[in-house]
This record gives sequence, C-alpha cells and structure tokens, in this order.
Amino acid sequence: MSRIDWPVLMRAGMQGLRLRPEEFWRLTPAELALMLGQGYGRRPMTRAGLAALLARWPDRKKDQDDGG
Repeated sequence: MSRIDWPVLMRAGMQGLRLRPEEFWRLTPAELALMLGQGYGRRPMTRAGLAALLARWPDRKKDQDDGG
C-alpha cells in the first residue's frame, strides 16, 4: 500500500484548483481525482448492466421476506 503524499495533493487542490481548505477536506478521494483529471467517472449503466443488477438482487413481492 502506498502512502498518500498530502503536500502534493493539498497544493494541487488549493493552488491548482483554487479550493478553500474546507472545500478540499470535504472532497472524497474519487472527487479530487476526477477534478484533477485522473478519471473519467463511471459510464452510465447499460441495459445489460441493469439486467445483471436485477438478476443479482431481484425485487420481491410485498409479502415475501419483508415481515408483512
């Protein structure tokens, strides 16, 4: 596991992106990486992705396994 180089990240966020310290510290690592151009985010879900999700976690009818 690599260490986080906080001085570099803080410089990039506060000097490069002009974030205030409180804005910088509220960001998640994924948000900061995206703002720094290190990711393109997730692609929208496709129909195949939705079908796989529904197959893995199917909806249940009202009286099944919900206590009611």
